[in-house]
Amino acid sequence: MAPHAEDAPTGLADPKTGSQEPVNAGEAPLEPGVKKSIARGKMIEFPRPPKFEDKYAEREYLKGRLAAAFRIFGKNGFDEGVAGHITLRDPVQPDTFWVNPFGVAFSHINKSDLIQVDHSGTVIDGGEVRLLNTAAYMIHHAIHEARPDVICAAHSHSIYGRTWCSLGRKIDTLTQDACAFHGDHVVYDSFNGVVLAETEGKDIAKALGQKKAALLQSHGLLTVGHTIEEAVFWFVSLEKCCHSQLMAEAAAGSRGEKPIVIDDETAQYTYRTVGSHRAGWFAAKPMFDQIHRETGGAHLQ
Repeated sequence: MAPHAEDAPTGLADPKTGSQEPVNAGEAPLEPGVKKSIARGKMIEFPRPPKFEDKYAEREYLKGRLAAAFRIFGKNGFDEGVAGHITLRDPVQPDTFWVNPFGVAFSHINKSDLIQVDHSGTVIDGGEVRLLNTAAYMIHHAIHEARPDVICAAHSHSIYGRTWCSLGRKIDTLTQDACAFHGDHVVYDSFNGVVLAETEGKDIAKALGQKKAALLQSHGLLTVGHTIEEAVFWFVSLEKCCHSQLMAEAAAGSRGEKPIVIDDETAQYTYRTVGSHRAGWFAAKPMFDQIHRETGGAHLQ
């Protein structure tokens, strides 16, 4: 991914004035322009992803988060038919990953349903249903192999994402939310049907490079993250950005106009707040909390 300032959100100058003073006198710990003295005090209270000394305990925790991720996808309608997959790099065996069993509804997935896949595409552990989506293996294996920093990768055929991907264009930076993807997403401009070939997966990984998201032409969205939460939030947010731009272009076009694009300097400035790894993790937290409350923790079984 592009360089981030997530671990040093203090002392950022207003790019328009050069001032180190808070732009709007705010005190949010990740807000650009906040004084170091204010931000350091606030960061003490700011939540962070949990850390584990025991890799097996970490595996169990992350599998629970992955199950919740599928519930979130199901809740948002990202589960048409059997398409779509989210993968988790295993902390115990990093050259393997956990993924959903092929043909099981996202909204029903529990931790015990997940399957573990090795580097050759063999299912080596997991739930009762051990069918593996070949496309899931081809795409995600290539990404996890090419990007050691990626813990989670998410892909599905969401309606607005796949509609936007038919245009073969990046999204424009029209809104604050879209700033999270400013200079940090790509278009994969090839479509050769369902990804069943190893070379296609490698080509997608190569096109993604160090970015957080890819628009797969005539296919759909792909997002990655240093945490499950981050990858999931980027997917949900990118889907909504696609929806927003489709509506903005239709509305503006009806008047013979074009949507207003945020200037590059402001977009980069905003990206530092809304586009970091930690910002993605924290933005997803309410969704995961909601799933836990709605299921009563049943997804952890």
